[in-house]
Amino acid sequence: MRTAFAYTTARILMFGCSVMLLYVAGARGLLLLGLGLFISAILSYVLLNKQRQLIAERLNGRLGKVSKKATGKATEFRARLEEGSKAEDAEERGEEEPVR
Repeated sequence: MRTAFAYTTARILMFGCSVMLLYVAGARGLLLLGLGLFISAILSYVLLNKQRQLIAERLNGRLGKVSKKATGKATEFRARLEEGSKAEDAEERGEEEPVR
């Protein structure tokens, strides 16, 4: 969380500095904002690469844990659905449900 906060803060500061320098250079209006976004994006791509990779690794780790949990729950849900289907099929055929 701290890394994401530092990265976001650095991006905002880069944007602010870019806008101020462009304003002093004479850019105004949408041109000022557009160039500020473009310049700060290029700078952050180059200067903040390490922080961005660290954040991506942590997010991938979290997503891996969540997907393992979801896969287990989905498997359990499928098994319960299958049991219900078999019970309905047996009921339609007039058979008794197997006791478990």
